[in-house]
Amino acid sequence: MNLRQIQYVCAVVEQGFNVTAAAEALFTSQPGVSKQIRLLEDELGGQIFERNGKQITRLTEFGCGLLPVLERCRAETENIRRVATDLASPEKGDLSIATAHNQARYALPPVIAAFRRRHPTVRLHLHQGEPEQIAHLAIEGKVDFAIATEGLDHFSDLVLMPCYRWGRAVVVPPGHPLANTGRLTLASLARYPLVSYSFGFGDKSGTYAAFARRNLEPDLVLTAPDTEVIKTYVREGLGVGLIAKMAYEAERDSDLICLDARHLFSLETTSIGLRRGLVLRGFMYDFIRLFAPHLDRIGVDAFVMERDIGKQRRLFKAHLSYLRVR
Repeated sequence: MNLRQIQYVCAVVEQGFNVTAAAEALFTSQPGVSKQIRLLEDELGGQIFERNGKQITRLTEFGCGLLPVLERCRAETENIRRVATDLASPEKGDLSIATAHNQARYALPPVIAAFRRRHPTVRLHLHQGEPEQIAHLAIEGKVDFAIATEGLDHFSDLVLMPCYRWGRAVVVPPGHPLANTGRLTLASLARYPLVSYSFGFGDKSGTYAAFARRNLEPDLVLTAPDTEVIKTYVREGLGVGLIAKMAYEAERDSDLICLDARHLFSLETTSIGLRRGLVLRGFMYDFIRLFAPHLDRIGVDAFVMERDIGKQRRLFKAHLSYLRVR
């Protein structure tokens, strides 16, 4: 058995049992992957994959039992490489981050700029997507960190640390009736069509619940994951925009009026998630500290080293009082 064979098995599963795609992802040949998997099966004394002719179709029961162990072996191999690289070249490497639009556009730019000044030889890679996509990228080891507001807590394979909290704002064109109502209320907001985020208006969301508690039914006419899209449709007169307050930029959005709505809805928490068992390099600790100043190396290790998920969640809640509000 060797590490390359373990890597091949994991890659075939990740590529939907497509051996050709797995070979391309690993920059090797399809016959080579097939041969090495056969050799591993012979050594272990059981078939990992079911086959239809030469085509792999799915994992066998034997393979299902082995896969978690093989994935851990692959992850630990990568951790060994990380530790060795950190010892030999602490200021060289790559940092990959998967995040949603609001983080990439409004929260991360000053953090990344500061990080680049401190670590000019570290290459940064930024990926954008929906929360579920972001979580899977981190779990599969394709990125180091996942940063999002919603959805990450559904994945037990991620260690989550709270970074900051943010409230909402309403944006309207000049002359809109809401611009002259004084302190905004849910009742006044419910009178107008709303344009807001696609992730924040499910039946169980805090935003929807705020209206429901007052027996109000919001008129949601459009949802989008991108704040700039929401602003565009507000400018077109489609409705009132309900956005993250930090996403209103006074100079760029001078043609819109911003009304504070933080008193109407619960604050949202943005978290950073990383795969359980991931070994962090020195510059990774520094990135987390820049993004979440309350999380020094000791604080991060408290989350990473805690194996009990229940205790991790209690630690998460305990840190909420330290967070900045945007």
